[in-house]
Amino acid sequence: MALRNERLERALDRVSAEVSKRPVESSLAAAAVVTFAVVLKMRRAKKIQMARDSNDFNDTIQGSLSMLSNSDSVLQRDEVKDCIDGYEGLFAGARKATGAITTEESIAKRQSEYQKMINSFYNLVTDFYEWGWGPSFHFAPRVVGEGFMESIKRAEYHLCSRLGMKPGMRVLDVGCGVGGPMRHMCQFSGASIDGITINQYQVNVGNKYNERKGLADLCKLIQGDFQKQPFEDATFDAAYAIEATCHSPDKVQCFSEVARVLKPGCCFAGYEWVVLPGKFDPEDKDHVRIKEGIEVGNGLPTLVYPEDVVAALEAAGFEVLDHYDANREVHSPHQVPWYATLGGSMTLSGFRMTRFGRACTHALVFTLETLRVAPRGSTQVSALLNATAIDLVDGGRRQIFTPSYFFVARKK
Repeated sequence: MALRNERLERALDRVSAEVSKRPVESSLAAAAVVTFAVVLKMRRAKKIQMARDSNDFNDTIQGSLSMLSNSDSVLQRDEVKDCIDGYEGLFAGARKATGAITTEESIAKRQSEYQKMINSFYNLVTDFYEWGWGPSFHFAPRVVGEGFMESIKRAEYHLCSRLGMKPGMRVLDVGCGVGGPMRHMCQFSGASIDGITINQYQVNVGNKYNERKGLADLCKLIQGDFQKQPFEDATFDAAYAIEATCHSPDKVQCFSEVARVLKPGCCFAGYEWVVLPGKFDPEDKDHVRIKEGIEVGNGLPTLVYPEDVVAALEAAGFEVLDHYDANREVHSPHQVPWYATLGGSMTLSGFRMTRFGRACTHALVFTLETLRVAPRGSTQVSALLNATAIDLVDGGRRQIFTPSYFFVARKK
């Protein structure tokens, strides 16, 4: 069995090496090779048991099998199609008529149904994110010569530095995903970190990761709504949010809850998704198209400006100490643009992030769904993420959007 798997992996490596030379043929070949292996493996197990040791998605076969159908899944296989249909219904008209989801009525619908929107989104995309990106669901400024994961961790460690995180502190991660940043920041600073996410699947996954890495005593995820924090007043010594509060339907309410659970004088820092003043033009239909594409593909009520984030922090009882676009030098010759990772590199580790790599993944998902190996609706999820990746790149190239607007604020 071990020898058979080694041969299969070598075959997959050769297919990956050829994709840049023969795009259409290679995409079909990659889908065929992996699908054949998947069908063989499906005969032995209906649901993949995930080790949660950070290597699950390194295995092409197991990774593709486990998306939307593994032992930790909350969403059942026969619920995926209804879930993606319901989610897309909150963005009615998106990608069909520019401006359709920018109306007050459309935004208000997503704000009122934000719990359904965010929970559905992460039930659907969490596995795809881990498959293509890793356990830290965020972008980061990157300097020339710096690796992708180095830049991700540096952005996280910057928060540790600005918050003065150290052993003995109890810190809140607002919208923690599967806890990738939490674990990195805990290992770096020694602080104890509580993470809150509305999505139970992410809690299941994240706490298993914590246990496997020996961090269960210091890191913990709980299911909850960051608009209505379940913690007592003045519980935490610091708090941070990494590209998470962009999902909030009411930032004043969200930040007020963070302020409530922080001790007096303690700080809150984070990175926020915003459109950039002076660059984003709401009268430019192509700008609006890009903005709406980012919103529908990322579970956002609507994108706002940096000044809206600052005003919400102040209204919530914070003194804003510093704020700026961490990607302000995005097109410097000394920087690798934050969105360049979505272009990826033709290596085995970076291939899945490339546009063509995503196309191969999409072809694979389509094939698996057609064969009834992947749940019905999986292809819709893949298509949604492929489309928004293009919008993110367009927004970055034109500098009308940043995912890394940094802020640090002190509770008054």
